[in-house]
Amino acid sequence: MRHTRTSINSNHGIYIHIPFCLKKCVYCDFYSLTDLTLRQPFVESLLKEMTLVKSHNALSDTLYFGGGTPSVLTPHQIEALMQQARNLFTITPDAEITMEVNPGTVTQNYLNFLMQIGINRINIGVQSFSRDTLEFLGRIHTPGDATQAIQHARKAGFDNIGLDLIFGIPGQDASSWQDDLKTALSWSPEHLSCYILTFEKGTPLDQMRKTNAFKVPPEQHIADLFRITQKVLNNAGYEQYEISNYAKINISGQSRQSRHNRKYWSFAPYTGLGPSAHSYAPPIRYWNVRDVRLYTAALAQGRLPIEEKEKTTAEQQITEAIYLGLRTSDGIDMAHFEKTFHMAFDQQYGDILPALCEENLMMLKNGRCVLTPEGMLFHDSIVSRLIQE
Repeated sequence: MRHTRTSINSNHGIYIHIPFCLKKCVYCDFYSLTDLTLRQPFVESLLKEMTLVKSHNALSDTLYFGGGTPSVLTPHQIEALMQQARNLFTITPDAEITMEVNPGTVTQNYLNFLMQIGINRINIGVQSFSRDTLEFLGRIHTPGDATQAIQHARKAGFDNIGLDLIFGIPGQDASSWQDDLKTALSWSPEHLSCYILTFEKGTPLDQMRKTNAFKVPPEQHIADLFRITQKVLNNAGYEQYEISNYAKINISGQSRQSRHNRKYWSFAPYTGLGPSAHSYAPPIRYWNVRDVRLYTAALAQGRLPIEEKEKTTAEQQITEAIYLGLRTSDGIDMAHFEKTFHMAFDQQYGDILPALCEENLMMLKNGRCVLTPEGMLFHDSIVSRLIQE
């Protein structure tokens, strides 16, 4: 069975999930496994999946290799996937092509090769520059590995580098978090993602929490770290364009935002490839099986490894438009909201909007509903107040 698309959309994106890690981190609930002997069978299956869903009439301006740890694949395997994507999908000449890499898994030669085959954006899973924090998180790398990975990426010629950091970690005080931010800024990355540590159900970290193996930081402490992040990065010339994401503003005033990530917040269509990957062809969502063996078995039989599909209802779409729109600094375009859902946003939620504005959590300006920097800290509760209206 071959899936094709009938309408051209320059906002289309492609996500490829690489489900392998050298070691599973205690906090991570993304699908991955550590049996690297399955890499080649997986790559061969992924090439088959790309053939089944190929589409030359969907114009894609982003390609994103995520995981897992994509950098555990060999250069030859990455090159094969890149060639297949270019052969089967219509990828724009100026496409943003991102690959996630982890310190301790990349060498100078490896990053040189990625640059040569067309990867033009690197996202490095640093998480912290503190040895104690890295050990708590179960990361395989050291602070030295992290700085070396950044150095290698710059030397390879990457001028679009993103760093991932985590805060709200047990034992992490304001000073140590500021040290992480200071060290990250010393490398002048084009992008920073700063995530609050969450205790995902079923992870080893959540089990440790349940047994009181550590003291969970109080909400006020995490809020303080969130505000420190905003202040430090804004002062350093970074724009908070989404709750957890900051982009550097260059000398010409351009923001180095992640084009691919923006698709998830703006309802743009995207194709997800690999086990557990999600796809969105409005209003249909579908996702692949979360098991590499089931994934390869389905493709060996010539079947797409789709686990389930759903057609989002109007109510779901409204909730998601509010939830995702308010995560971004662009907020909700009220005219577009009315055109899409046939209801005026400011009238539908008129009873609660003045109170949110009075509390300095929200602004209505230039036809948009936008959270203030302080409002972003209370995003989930604000969305709950709106959808219960």
